[in-house]
Amino acid sequence: MFRTLLIAAIVLLPASVALPRPALADLRVCNQTPSTISIAFGYRAESGWQSEGWWVAGADACAIVYQGDLTSRYYYLYAVDDLAGGAWDGSVFMCTQDSSFTIFGVEDCLARGYERTGFFEIDTQGRTDWTMQLTENNSNSLDLQ
Repeated sequence: MFRTLLIAAIVLLPASVALPRPALADLRVCNQTPSTISIAFGYRAESGWQSEGWWVAGADACAIVYQGDLTSRYYYLYAVDDLAGGAWDGSVFMCTQDSSFTIFGVEDCLARGYERTGFFEIDTQGRTDWTMQLTENNSNSLDLQ
């Protein structure tokens, strides 16, 4: 009996390892700088605009800011270099705050007690999975790639 179970386990183990696994679709932000960065993320949810933060990515590391299939073409990011200063920002304004947050709506940030922060747009081209690389160019100013 024991021998039959052992043989079955040996035969079935490789089969279970070879089973197809569902693809993981996420929005990842990879930090290609020597500094630690903090990341805020914005998107249009079913109930309206939403911004969330903060994810932290160390040097040469990635952070997943949205888990699951991407359902929109456009998403928005703001990232700041925690050590050297500087930011990856843009002209799409959303609300943020210094501590961890989930904020609904993009209007009247200051009046509601939040900061008004410029995010940059990511065009995922309709894909369900996207990785954004944040790099620092040779002149020490921050650059998107």
